[in-house]
Amino acid sequence: MAIFPQLDETALFLSRTDADEPLSSYSEHGFHLDDKDWPSVAHYFHAMKFDDVSYQEKIRLASHPKKAKSLGRSRLKKIRKDWHDIRATVMTRAVYTKCREHADILALLLETDERQIVENNSYDYFWGCGRDRRGENTYGKVLMSVRNKLRAEAKALKQQAEEKPNG
Repeated sequence: MAIFPQLDETALFLSRTDADEPLSSYSEHGFHLDDKDWPSVAHYFHAMKFDDVSYQEKIRLASHPKKAKSLGRSRLKKIRKDWHDIRATVMTRAVYTKCREHADILALLLETDERQIVENNSYDYFWGCGRDRRGENTYGKVLMSVRNKLRAEAKALKQQAEEKPNG
């Protein structure tokens, strides 16, 4: 019996908090969502934890994704009641929008083909794989879900273009 779960040998391991990793939530690839410009996925994600619009703005204007995370972890402000229910959706919206606005990031994500993407975090069993690789890997699943959606959209556009009569 194996101690660690079997992983695809071609899996792509990355860190969502590595600002130099283009597919991470910390990469400084800004995007426009909910009528605002966001410096990174991390800025958007941590701001959305709160209903307080002025505090969201403080997080949005943070100098670095680490600072946005720090502000997002403040327990002096009340986190929205539905946060645990919507956090993966919030992350998905931000990652999707980032990919749609940055052709290089979109291409990089699509180049992962069908490889499993794993958020390699030993301490995070929700977003990452955890120390024993038994974590939820939610961030990896978000990336793979966004990849599938973008691939389906590209296929649909190609089919539409092929169906249009020349004229």
